[in-house]
Amino acid sequence: MPNVTLRQLAYFDALARHGHFGRAAEACAVSQPALSMQIKELEQTLGAALFERSGRAVGLTAFGEVFAERVREILRSVDELGALARTSRDELAGPLRIGVIPTVAPYLLPRIVGNLTQLHPDLDIRLRESITPTLIRELGEGRLDAALVALPVSEPSFEEVALFTEAFVLVRPLADAGKPAPAPETLASMKLLLLEEGHCFRQQALSFCALSSVRPRELMDASSLSTLVQLVGAGIGVTLIPEMAVSVETRSAPVSVVRFEEPQPSRTIGMIWRKSSPIAPQLVRVSQAVGRLAPAPA
Repeated sequence: MPNVTLRQLAYFDALARHGHFGRAAEACAVSQPALSMQIKELEQTLGAALFERSGRAVGLTAFGEVFAERVREILRSVDELGALARTSRDELAGPLRIGVIPTVAPYLLPRIVGNLTQLHPDLDIRLRESITPTLIRELGEGRLDAALVALPVSEPSFEEVALFTEAFVLVRPLADAGKPAPAPETLASMKLLLLEEGHCFRQQALSFCALSSVRPRELMDASSLSTLVQLVGAGIGVTLIPEMAVSVETRSAPVSVVRFEEPQPSRTIGMIWRKSSPIAPQLVRVSQAVGRLAPAPA
């Protein structure tokens, strides 16, 4: 296609993802008029409309949907050229885009980033915190190099490497300290505070309690483990949190923590990346380094 530039394709991809000129311009670090002009020139070059504009809303046309898939493939291929060059040097250097789920990020990332940058000073680690479905989509689209998530993901195009397994613990009001942990069937009848829909940890907690996410219950949802623990401290209910979060989240709340009897509920945290990634050998080394930083039991 004559006169179509990679910059225009990148701006198009940003606008397709964000559906808003202002947010797309911010993501590309350009002014909104500059982005709008490039999109207009791209449409003129192609001789077809890529977006439907209705007030502030921006949506892809039928042609735009097809074009977007090809553009993502092109941008991913271009991005992987630099990665391919790094692979030929067999070194950990340059940008490394890692996604992390919210129930891991605050507790493990400081050690991961500090350790990796100390071992590989030329590595430019770029982090993205989001829920598992978003990370999987962005990894598949080439916008991430790897992600730290709860396994299994069971995506045939991804490599999965288990890093460590950690237990879930029960957080309840301080007045309950010393009492034995309730059985799962008893816990199912209590007022259980959970993360909002979209978090894999929510589904893991519901599974342990033998509850369905669609079953009508007196539940309260929150967007972070910190909020859940503070609500427990206020006497509103009980919650489950991963073991790595205990020391951080319980230090400022009047709560007690208890382990469940065996078999304890748990999750396996692992690192995933595209099998086709040209930096797969380097990602194996990164996963090994991260695995050595596995949190010790609280």
